[in-house]
Amino acid sequence: MLEEIRIDSLGVISGASAQFHEGLTVLTGETGAGKTMVVTSLHLLSGARADAGRVRLGAQRAVVEGRFSTDTASEQVIEDVDKVLESSGGQRDEDNSIIAVRTVNSDGRSRAHLGGRSVPASVLSNFTDSLLTVHGQNDQLRLLRPDQQLGALDRFAGDTVASLVSKYRTARKTWLDARNELIDRTERSRELAQEADRLQFGLQEIDSLAPEPGEDRSVAEDVRRLGDLDSLRETAEGASAALVGSTEEASDTASALYLLGEARSRLEHAEDAALTELLPRLNDAMAIVGDIGADLTSYLTDLPSDPGALDSILNRQAELKSLTRKYAADVDGVIAWAEDARERLSHIDTSADALAELSSKVDAAAVDVAAAAAKLSAARAKASVKLSKAVSAELAGLAMGKAKLQIDVRALPAGPSDTAPIVVDGAELHAGSNGVDEVEFRLSAHDGAQALPISKSASGGELSRVMLALEVVLAGSDKGATMVFDEVDAGVGGRAAVEVGRRLGRLARTHQVIVVTHLPQVAAFADTHLVVDKTDAKKGAANSGVRTLSSSERVVELARMLAGLDDTETGRAHAEELLATANADRAAL
Repeated sequence: MLEEIRIDSLGVISGASAQFHEGLTVLTGETGAGKTMVVTSLHLLSGARADAGRVRLGAQRAVVEGRFSTDTASEQVIEDVDKVLESSGGQRDEDNSIIAVRTVNSDGRSRAHLGGRSVPASVLSNFTDSLLTVHGQNDQLRLLRPDQQLGALDRFAGDTVASLVSKYRTARKTWLDARNELIDRTERSRELAQEADRLQFGLQEIDSLAPEPGEDRSVAEDVRRLGDLDSLRETAEGASAALVGSTEEASDTASALYLLGEARSRLEHAEDAALTELLPRLNDAMAIVGDIGADLTSYLTDLPSDPGALDSILNRQAELKSLTRKYAADVDGVIAWAEDARERLSHIDTSADALAELSSKVDAAAVDVAAAAAKLSAARAKASVKLSKAVSAELAGLAMGKAKLQIDVRALPAGPSDTAPIVVDGAELHAGSNGVDEVEFRLSAHDGAQALPISKSASGGELSRVMLALEVVLAGSDKGATMVFDEVDAGVGGRAAVEVGRRLGRLARTHQVIVVTHLPQVAAFADTHLVVDKTDAKKGAANSGVRTLSSSERVVELARMLAGLDDTETGRAHAEELLATANADRAAL
């Protein structure tokens, strides 16, 4: 619910704040006092487009701050709010409330904050979506739109229709995906066939050479070694001869190993301890020289002895380079290309059998969509009867005589430009995201009167009452939200005004309801009465403020609303009578 709102420099309001409570709150005041600015501020907190013209004359910016509580909200609403806070980085205040702020600069730029974090205005819209519903003076016109009428019917039907809509959308997506794939394959069959040939040729070429990971690097190293084979052999043989002697020479007296052995022999026969202490180190040196000599011998053994080995390696290098020129920068990339090509080929099949199989899949999916659509339409038709009766009963209580609301649920035929029609019960229909139905609200003024679309049969006052009756009926499926009505009673008077007040009072039993009204019959039903006062300044712009009325002040305000009778005893007596009657009705709700 909305707990508090603060407004700075918005329209005629330089600075005002108001606290809201559960139940029905009404805002009244003279025409032009700024009541609509309160509704405008709630629109801004709901993420509506900012209008620089709303900034108070002479001010740099307008600021609207709202404090919301979820203490009385449903678990689903709390979950939705927490998701928005988590995704935006916002946090609850110390008392577990959430603060939303919207700033509009005089140059038209605006900023939004939620839970202490700067966010896009669209995040405020997501945040207030389940917490706040604002019906402005012209918002009832949305009720004339078919999509809004369909939404109202689905909202009334609740989970029954919601689950069928979900199943329909799942079936529709499966059908559209398969249908689009069939169209794509059919239209691109030649292109796909050419791509398949190219991939198959590449795979054959790569598989015939069967490259190993990193083989291009190892082959390049082999080529380098083979190119320097004679030099490498000469170097290794010379080093080996110097260390351990040459097998081709008769004497190895010049080798390091021989000379080390000679040195050890001399030291072994020495009688000086200082010399004999050198023997372990000399033995270590001989072991190291022997190990190096063995490694050199192994190296020489591993060197290719076949003169044609270099040509064979060079041929292999040329084959690998032919692959890297065509498919990737190195052999590892070539292997990766081959894996991707095999995956791509597994999804390319332009044969007649494959297309026939896919076509059968599309047909089967279309049957599923048609069945889901038919069930959805039947559920909506059943719900439309119940909603019609419930709203018509409310209209009777709103002094609309024997007016009846008729809700027609009709199949929506596919148009000439419809790219994806669906056949349901032999008729080609438009398969929209919400089903194949269109909904029309029709109103008959009295028994025997022809039911006409509400856009043609309802006056402004009647349209307001139809919307109110609909909201009252739908209230049971949407408990806990804050509902704001800006002059929903426009065009209504007399007994009908009393009934509007009574219905708003009933709605306030399950919702927090905030109403801007000019009618004392409506204001009398309020649990909390706020008034917007306007002060005409001698210099500068006028200023308005918002204050909560006491019981005695309410009598004066209601008397003022009764044709300006606030300064007469008759007017106050009439206001007290009206207030007493409303209090009695409220107690009986």
